[in-house]
Amino acid sequence: MVTHENRSTSTRRTAIRLGGAVAGAGLLAGCLGGGSGGSGSGGSDGAAGSDDAETDGADGSDAAAAGDGSRAAYSVEMAPVGEVTLDAVPEDVMVYSLLYADMAVAFGHGDAVDSLGFDADAGGNTLDAYYAALDGVEFDREGIRQLNSGSGGGITVDRELLYELDADLHLADPCLFVSFDGWDEGDVAEIRDNVGPWFGNVYSRRNSEPPEPCRDDYEHYTLWEIAERVADVFQEPERYEALASVHDDLVETVQADLPPEGERPTVATLLYMDGTYYPSRLDGPGFATAHVRPFGVPDAFGAADVTYETAYDHERLLEIDPDVILHQYGVESYYDVAAIREELADHPVAGELSAIRDDRFYPSGNPVQGPIMNLFQIEMTAKQLFPERFGEWPTYELGDGYPAIPEAERLFDRDRVAAIVAGDQP
Repeated sequence: MVTHENRSTSTRRTAIRLGGAVAGAGLLAGCLGGGSGGSGSGGSDGAAGSDDAETDGADGSDAAAAGDGSRAAYSVEMAPVGEVTLDAVPEDVMVYSLLYADMAVAFGHGDAVDSLGFDADAGGNTLDAYYAALDGVEFDREGIRQLNSGSGGGITVDRELLYELDADLHLADPCLFVSFDGWDEGDVAEIRDNVGPWFGNVYSRRNSEPPEPCRDDYEHYTLWEIAERVADVFQEPERYEALASVHDDLVETVQADLPPEGERPTVATLLYMDGTYYPSRLDGPGFATAHVRPFGVPDAFGAADVTYETAYDHERLLEIDPDVILHQYGVESYYDVAAIREELADHPVAGELSAIRDDRFYPSGNPVQGPIMNLFQIEMTAKQLFPERFGEWPTYELGDGYPAIPEAERLFDRDRVAAIVAGDQP
């Protein structure tokens, strides 16, 4: 058996790993991923049902001679790890959260992804639902390993699996791993030193607080700020700029045709399981609601003290009575929203909800969204909230994929996005 001490590594991976460690400074900058200049943190997030996003930061792309001078090194930077120097674009990347798989695909490196935190089919089905509308874009999940082996709500990732994957880069937030059962700062430092550096940020999902060892220097970013930094990892700034332009055009399109604020519906985002609603705020920061925030709608839970522990019964939700209910993880994911809607319609209390009576209980997006997901989820939300302005949201049932939208009613150009992913943008 190969031990951690005598485990061999390629010259290329050694250069990537050492480059990530050289710049280390501070309590956790060195431990978590190798960093300088505002690094050093740790945390948790990324399972199906929580969120965070916002900040400014450097994206570093210095080129320097590496090793014998035959290769040009470059640096990337993002909290919590700070600055990481790579000698080559990573070709084998460990991914935990779905947004980073979507980013890898968006920037033309989806084939580098070797893992996901949870069931690859569940995450892959969600990506497939969107990618099916983009000619030539796909996520090949054959051979993708599932990192979490926990049960009963606990998250367990075996360190030996990370040695086995032997990734060039761990495109994941090391602070998330610090929060897992059996992990601490020393464990993430061990993986960095013996396998490869870390680079990721997930507590920007709802700008939540990371685990205690990470709190001093943690920073929050928007979805597109994270995407820009990941594009730098793959040395794909042109693809990023092109996709960001599509996003900006889309947001401009929907915001130019919104009704006055006083005429917008109250909206609730939630999960429903076994007779209980689990609400979440949509008016706060974080990339979890990056597909809803552009519409400036009133948050039905805005007056409530909503936390991750908040749970409502039917009677309490009826007291709030949102005009529109958006059920998270609703597109080819964990929940059959059509079946939930039927269940609620047959309930003597839930059946009185305005969103049920008016047929405005919708499958909504995945809060752990990357840039391509975000484009489709903004379009979807526009049609669900304002069908009279952006076209009706088609009937959707689990297994149908993202509905076919008539070309005249599409809010962004599918061909343009597919060309960007393929590297064919002008």
